[in-house]
Amino acid sequence: MTAFSLEPAQLAWCAELRALAAERLRPLAGKGEPGRVNRALLAELGALGLLPRLFTSGALELCLMRESLAHACTEAETALALQGLGAHPIHAHGTDAQRAHWLPRVAAGTAVAAFALTEPAAGSDAAALSLTATPATPGAPGARPDGADGWRLSGEKCWISHAPEADFYTVFARTTPSAGARGVTAFLVPADRPGLTGTALDMLSPHPIGALAFDAVPVTADDVLGEVDRGFRVAMDTLNLFRPSVGAFAVGMAQAALDATLGHTTRRDAFGGKLKDLQSVAHQVAEMALRTESARLMVYAAATAYDEGAPDVPRRSAMAKLLATETAQYVVDRAVQLHGARALQRGHLLEHLYREVRAPRIYEGASEVQRSIIAKELYKNLEDR
Repeated sequence: MTAFSLEPAQLAWCAELRALAAERLRPLAGKGEPGRVNRALLAELGALGLLPRLFTSGALELCLMRESLAHACTEAETALALQGLGAHPIHAHGTDAQRAHWLPRVAAGTAVAAFALTEPAAGSDAAALSLTATPATPGAPGARPDGADGWRLSGEKCWISHAPEADFYTVFARTTPSAGARGVTAFLVPADRPGLTGTALDMLSPHPIGALAFDAVPVTADDVLGEVDRGFRVAMDTLNLFRPSVGAFAVGMAQAALDATLGHTTRRDAFGGKLKDLQSVAHQVAEMALRTESARLMVYAAATAYDEGAPDVPRRSAMAKLLATETAQYVVDRAVQLHGARALQRGHLLEHLYREVRAPRIYEGASEVQRSIIAKELYKNLEDR
């Protein structure tokens, strides 16, 4: 890792995190079942003090955590990130009672959080959500069933990480029909609410992902995160924070693949010498390193912009996620090619990374969405001049 934009203390902390991930987290990850929540791993993340840092860290520190953990244990990185994604709306927009009830349990790793935004027909177009929140008493908006204002949630969510095993979900539902992004409300929904069911999905990546079905699930005003009809802001605030750190996750995987390739090409005999002595190989490795370092610096820049409250955070976050995830795909693919068939064997580091690296180009806004955000922000700045 370069020291160009990091202090010695930050570099030392990253090294410590990589060591912890290799020595204490990777063995627990290996005992987990693919596609299931690894509660023992979450508890260890809490015991190490990493989950509590989700609520005290800035964007850059979050990126350093995710990059460092991803380098040695992608399962630990993903478990930490999903806790943050699901619980950040409570931390940033929740009531005192919501925070007091859930955040200590999230920080300890005893409560599993999930961020439920995506729907079958509303993935990248988050403003097109169709999960409906209707007044609990039909025809009487603002009615107070059972002594509290309430709604009933009906519809579906899909491709939700940690579903259906999470203990609570940050759910985005439409409270005002035909209002686009302005008619969405965020709700904190415990998993044991009547009418809420879920099923696991068998996906390429090994972390748990599922679908949720809402059959008139009751929620009240006490479950609202932020303000009614202002939930899209909650979602975008969360995604703007986590998008650069998705890039950090990708950089961590790219660096792991690059390190493995450097070791392999140094040891591997080929054509009368070492593989690294072939110019075609050396140039590929140089390109892998160049792209990884470029992505890392853009991630750090976007995170720093977020921490400093810069006005161009959406553009920088989109650029960082786009460049880093596309870079990681390239680097891991090149690493597999240079390793040959051994990299395709089940259990090999690169086989694992090859399955992990594909999803980040889709979730939290696909690469195409990031390009649209970048272009929109560029033209918006032109109009504002």
